Amino acid sequence: MAEKEAAAAEEPAAGAGHDGLARAEGRVSVLFVGDVVGGIGRRTLLESLPILRERYRPTLVIVNGENVAGGLGITPKLADELIAAGVDAITLGNHTYHRREIYPYLDSQPRIVRPVNFLRSQPGHGVCVVERDGVRLGVVNLSGNLYLRAGRSAFTEIESALGELGQIEHIIVDMHAEATSEKVAMGWHLDGRVTAVVGTHTHVPTADARVLPKGTAYITDVGMTGPRGGVIGVKREQAIESLLTQMPVRFETSEEDPWLMAVLIRCSGRLRADSIEQVLMPRPDHPPALG
Repeated sequence: MAEKEAAAAEEPAAGAGHDGLARAEGRVSVLFVGDVVGGIGRRTLLESLPILRERYRPTLVIVNGENVAGGLGITPKLADELIAAGVDAITLGNHTYHRREIYPYLDSQPRIVRPVNFLRSQPGHGVCVVERDGVRLGVVNLSGNLYLRAGRSAFTEIESALGELGQIEHIIVDMHAEATSEKVAMGWHLDGRVTAVVGTHTHVPTADARVLPKGTAYITDVGMTGPRGGVIGVKREQAIESLLTQMPVRFETSEEDPWLMAVLIRCSGRLRADSIEQVLMPRPDHPPALG
């Protein structure tokens, strides 16, 4: 866990007393869950949420759901299922428009956001505000520009997004990008101006979780909630065949070794993180694969 000095020394033990004290002292925590892949990832998330709520008592839960429908895209039914389970906001990415039935839903449901630097003519919005227990959290979704198709620059559009949010207690930015350089640069660019910048898209958790000098929590990639037994979610034999033959192969979501991957961001002062902790756990009642 990466922490600011002064933070964890006063952190009480987890439990009901901790939760009440945290509220009284203005502390909040945000659980951000990395890319949920397919039905196996969705089931892993839904089964893990009660455990995570008991263990960490997060104030708010944010989930990247761009791969939740069969490994590509999201549907209104699945988005509603996540929200009904207590997910406060859903972020997306380059597979936002894979399923056409989601288009009108993106315009009508305020809790789901697609990258703000997509074209303004495209369905959906890139910023939302969710509130729980009197805490207002702004959620901004961005897409990288290197190797991904995004209509506008992430580094210019983030300024408009922050202006739209105005005065708010906390802001989480999901930087959905392929290039680690873009994610690292965005973290430094927003240090001190948002509570956290979390990277998604590559499905592999990175080991660089930290609080930057001006108080912004950062990680290059949160990882994937789905099957570690595949290749970033795909059945490994299909991924290997594709790479060996350089021919088209129909990909299916793996079912092997499902894990939940997330980060818990604790914060107290406005737009300031005290710590960021990785949460990496196998699906309940599914022991991790050996080897």
